[in-house]
Amino acid sequence: MQPQHQEDQTFTKIIADQITGHNRTYENCRFINCDFSYANLYSLVFTDCTFEDCNLSLADVSSAGFQNINFIHCKLSGVNFSKSIDFLFEVHFENCILDNAVFYKKKNKKSRFSDCSMVETDFTECDLTDTKFINCNLNRAFFSRTILKGADLRTSYNFTIDPDDNQLKKAQFSVHGLPGLLSKYDIKIEG
Repeated sequence: MQPQHQEDQTFTKIIADQITGHNRTYENCRFINCDFSYANLYSLVFTDCTFEDCNLSLADVSSAGFQNINFIHCKLSGVNFSKSIDFLFEVHFENCILDNAVFYKKKNKKSRFSDCSMVETDFTECDLTDTKFINCNLNRAFFSRTILKGADLRTSYNFTIDPDDNQLKKAQFSVHGLPGLLSKYDIKIEG
């Protein structure tokens, strides 16, 4: 029987059945090239862990804990992070596919999304204060009543964000992002 608390372990090419179980905790672990697609990760807690080249598409993360987690080159399409535990929630993504992921009402301040595809990702009512979106495709991503104070979207593209519906104080945008901020006015911007 697997211990309830795993620490400083590396898991390579495993499937979810090999880590699941009621109230298991993984601390400072690495998951490399694992297939957790469609997995039920209910009540698992990950602290200071890294996922590299993993597939978590449509994984059920209900009541799962993600505390200071880095996802690198992972596929997380359709993952509903809004069902995960709020306590100490902190996730960062690099070169990931987050299409159709849901972060509804999550607080993920100072997070980092770098070189990610986030087509139709839901950030409704999130607190993304000081978050960095670096070279991300935010095509049809949902921003409504989202806190983006101090957020950096200068290198990201294809977003539509209504300044009247979201908190944007001190957020950073490039000139190329202006159409996404002014789209509700149905005006043409050239240059």
